[in-house]
Amino acid sequence: MKRVQAARRATLIAGLLLVTACSGQAPAGSTPGDGVAGQKIVLMVGVKGDPFYVSMECGAREKATQLSIDLQVQGPDKFDATLQNPLLDAVAASKPAALLVAPNDVIASANPLKKIQDAGAKVILVDTTVDDPSIGVSRIATDNKLGGAKAAEALNELTGGATGKVLVISTDPGVSSVDARVAGFEEAVKTRFTNFTLAGPTQYSHNSPQEAATIIQAELQRSPDLIGVFATNLFSAQGTAAGVRSAGKGGVVKVVGFDAGPDQIKQLKAGDVQALVAQKPYDIGFQGIEQAAAALSGKTVTQSIATESLIVTADNIDDPAVAKYVYKSGC
Repeated sequence: MKRVQAARRATLIAGLLLVTACSGQAPAGSTPGDGVAGQKIVLMVGVKGDPFYVSMECGAREKATQLSIDLQVQGPDKFDATLQNPLLDAVAASKPAALLVAPNDVIASANPLKKIQDAGAKVILVDTTVDDPSIGVSRIATDNKLGGAKAAEALNELTGGATGKVLVISTDPGVSSVDARVAGFEEAVKTRFTNFTLAGPTQYSHNSPQEAATIIQAELQRSPDLIGVFATNLFSAQGTAAGVRSAGKGGVVKVVGFDAGPDQIKQLKAGDVQALVAQKPYDIGFQGIEQAAAALSGKTVTQSIATESLIVTADNIDDPAVAKYVYKSGC
């Protein structure tokens, strides 16, 4: 009798397992990556070699390894849609299951991404976006407007609430992330830190440190009462700091940069830049793969994710809780 009951139990368990397998439903406790092992996902970074995007790649690779995903990483040599778009066209021809992409332009990047999405790939926008709201099943980026407001707050603290002119030096108009930083900074100046006066419209360095240095040197000639600069990315901050130093205004004109790559940390420790707004690109890459895996396996996808930022100064950089946000030069 016991043998018969055991046989019946074994048959029942086998039947239940068969029903579960044939139903197409994942078992309880499954992860968003169930069923995506071996699928190809492409990460198209904004520009190759930038520590921000290297850190993003590291986060994406960790999650991809956990899920046994075939992750391929590409990117243009410069942050330029005319260089990135041909790479996107090549990605379309390779037919990946999903694409994580930092678009180089809110308008010019839209068409190639639409083609990739219409062909069936799941598109996840990371760091930057496009204006077309139909593109991307998920968008993951720093709250850049808040980051710009934090830059204004940091500049106010560095200047002791002094009255004077401040300048914004950005990259190029039409890049969603830096446009939002500019908007956040300017709004904070106009509504919260009214001791500041904007020295003029935003100046654009075209991602050239040399151009940023030229801009700030010219502005110091026009505005001797300039007391601070917000440089919206790595290259703008590098050039601004060099220009301020060459003009003999190092430490007098306060510089707040955005991002925390190894070179920027050196500038911070040297006193050429007084504060940085650090993002969390590792988290963006990690969550990008999570959302792609969820989309591919039919799970719930989070349409919009805003990651955090924090102010880094010479006073807190040695705090382990802050130092972990320094960007990587390699995985």
